[in-house]
Amino acid sequence: MKISTIFAFSCAGISLSQSVEAQEQKQINIVNIFIDDMGYGDLSCFGNKEASTPNIDRMAEEGIVFEQFLVNSPICSPSRVAISTGQYPQRWKITSYLDNSNSNKKRGIANWLDPKAPMLARILQQNGYATGHFGKWHMGGQRNVDNAPLITEYGFDESLTNFERMGAKLLPLVQTPKRKKPYKIWGGAERLGKPYNWKLRSQITGGFADAAAKFIDKAKEKNKPFYINLWPDDVHSPFFPSLKNWDNNTRKRYLAVLQEMDAQLAGILEKVRTDKQLSDNTLIVISSDNGHEPGAGTAGNLKGCKTNLYEGGIRSPLIVWGPGIINPEAVGKRNTNSVLSAIDLVPSLLSLTGTKIPESVNFDGENLSKVITGFTEESRQQPIFFSRPPDRKNYYGYKNLPDLAVRQGRWKLLCNYDGSNVQLYDIFADPQESKNLANSQIERTDTLKKSVVEWYQQVK
Repeated sequence: MKISTIFAFSCAGISLSQSVEAQEQKQINIVNIFIDDMGYGDLSCFGNKEASTPNIDRMAEEGIVFEQFLVNSPICSPSRVAISTGQYPQRWKITSYLDNSNSNKKRGIANWLDPKAPMLARILQQNGYATGHFGKWHMGGQRNVDNAPLITEYGFDESLTNFERMGAKLLPLVQTPKRKKPYKIWGGAERLGKPYNWKLRSQITGGFADAAAKFIDKAKEKNKPFYINLWPDDVHSPFFPSLKNWDNNTRKRYLAVLQEMDAQLAGILEKVRTDKQLSDNTLIVISSDNGHEPGAGTAGNLKGCKTNLYEGGIRSPLIVWGPGIINPEAVGKRNTNSVLSAIDLVPSLLSLTGTKIPESVNFDGENLSKVITGFTEESRQQPIFFSRPPDRKNYYGYKNLPDLAVRQGRWKLLCNYDGSNVQLYDIFADPQESKNLANSQIERTDTLKKSVVEWYQQVK
């Protein structure tokens, strides 16, 4: 269904359906900023009082903030697969972070994402978009995996990544107060192929952002719409802020890196904000791939962290900005009701761009384009399913972690593969997941438990 047939509102004397149809005809631009290991409570617009992220905060003030957005894994690689394909990463045998080939084999996961996966970038590329990836990839090609497909084989015209053997690379130099001369943290990365350049880790987000900005200029010159991944990784440990902001305390060093990342994103955010042609026709989506690392980031008032299935591991900030695309009445608002997931972004963005989904593709995500643009506060209809990384049963001080989770609306159930260790929470009333309602909500518990166990048997 075309977006233009959905809306029946009007604004400033112009039919909103006509306005949205005009955006479709222009093929809107998309910038997907996906931040590595940033906790739910780390942005100052999500409650952080210890650090300031004014540039991202401004996008929140001028856009829409979503508080019930869930990524599809509490760890890096599968989360990136989900937001790239609109499908559960378990379907592609990527259920934990990709490592060396022996470790991948031991954990029963692939060495890289199959290029046959239904990539959002490729679908857009086939429909006239310029597509670029700038930043961390982590869907194949790292450690001793030297034969992974290039990023450009997944539907990107241009790419710049970090230590992976995926084409052009921007490699990090680091320095500390005790070792001020910059040195190579991943010296062996040079063997993974040219071209590569070395840059201070504390400035590397700026390097990726600058490359993305140049890509935008080239797309404009060719009069082509663009889709860009800008995936910073400097808030992933180890943390190397600039020396002037260095602190021996891990938390303070993390906060310094967070603030410097925000500052380095300012250039590309301002580039889009201040160019009327771009600001009227570009959607910027900002989120995090999974929860925080304990001792560094924070989940605010949520339970859990990176690698586990409690809310702190899988709930992410989501900011959607696009003054010419989102509902003007939703600008500056916080959506606390809509439960949506990273897999929903792919079909939603395809809908917003007016791009037809290939007949051979079946997404696990749902088209929530009206939700992310602020015209409704509905939620995803189907449950959202999760499985923990297979190597993270006991981790970060947690013991006997649940293997599976399912979220449907306000309700969330966690359990083991065999349905034992059942926990049921009303997330809206109990975001800390502190009151297990499994014994008082027996029918709901049985239904959700059956659904997630059956789902896992189908995708594992």
